[in-house]
Amino acid sequence: MDMETKSETQPQVSPPSPPEPPKTPEKPEKMDEDRKKSVVDAIQQLGQANVPHLASNIYCLSVVGQVEGHLVMPAQNKTTKYEHVIPQIVAAEQNKNIEGVVIILNTVGGDVEAGLAIAEMIASMSKPTVSLVLGGGHSIGVPIAVSADMSFIAETATMTIHPVRLTGMVVGVPQTFEYMEKMQERVIRFVARHSNITEEKFRELMFRTGELARDIGTNVIGRDAVHHGLIDQVGGLSDALEELNRRIEMNRNGGVIQ
Repeated sequence: MDMETKSETQPQVSPPSPPEPPKTPEKPEKMDEDRKKSVVDAIQQLGQANVPHLASNIYCLSVVGQVEGHLVMPAQNKTTKYEHVIPQIVAAEQNKNIEGVVIILNTVGGDVEAGLAIAEMIASMSKPTVSLVLGGGHSIGVPIAVSADMSFIAETATMTIHPVRLTGMVVGVPQTFEYMEKMQERVIRFVARHSNITEEKFRELMFRTGELARDIGTNVIGRDAVHHGLIDQVGGLSDALEELNRRIEMNRNGGVIQ
């Protein structure tokens, strides 16, 4: 009988792939350069850097130079851009590790609407806030300074209070003046609502003549700002942080210091 032989097929085995070469760790010098570059980028873009690196439950928000609004200021101007500040406030409000915010001001003022937007956001935060005016908190910096739960001013710091002004081309119609008057009333009501000064007193300081060489208004220094009820207390950084920590402790204990 014929027997049929079946050829067995051998499975083809692919040759093993060569092992991947081990990844060489980045050199410490390269890591230091990248870290320095990120810090420089943060300073250039946001005006802030997390230096020193430490875990803190307090967020520091700085408002320096001129508050920049819808128009971009010249490159030589030191500015605080409201499109950078507003996301920082939102992030501080949402971050569970942040228990309080300290606002440091040294500003000449700037865009009224942008400044009021920043002030309204600080005033509406649920976390304790403390502001400190160093050097100057002029013009629209006044509403930002008083928007915190507690405000401090250095003894040598100044605050200029003057009416709302427009620069550039202005349409000379009654509606323009009505708009300026309404904007000015917004500033007056906000400051009076978030400080101990009355609307009448603030309006008097705003329209005072004979004190500013090229404008009407008043320049208040340190204790004068506290005397008028504009700022709560004269103090420095340690005073502001001590008050903020006290309010954080109260917030933890449901409004009671233990």
